[in-house]
Amino acid sequence: MCNLETEGTKHGCGHYIKTRTIRKIDCGSSRCIHSIRHPSDPRHDCSDSGCNRYLGPDRGETVTRTTADYCTQCEYWYRGPGSRPRT
Repeated sequence: MCNLETEGTKHGCGHYIKTRTIRKIDCGSSRCIHSIRHPSDPRHDCSDSGCNRYLGPDRGETVTRTTADYCTQCEYWYRGPGSRPRT
């Protein structure tokens, strides 16, 4: 499973949001669709081969900006309409 090195923003809620990909770290597996070794043959069927379709966790996260604001997803639930008590 290939990984990425990224740059991003650290929010007050604790989430890291990627803003830029620095580089991809290739896993070298022919069963990973993101790898350079994955077959480019159009007859290759990933559903039969069980190829990995997703990247692994970021290998490196460089924080380029820190903000006290919540990320978009948390803003709704903790400070927006989602935080209001239901009756």
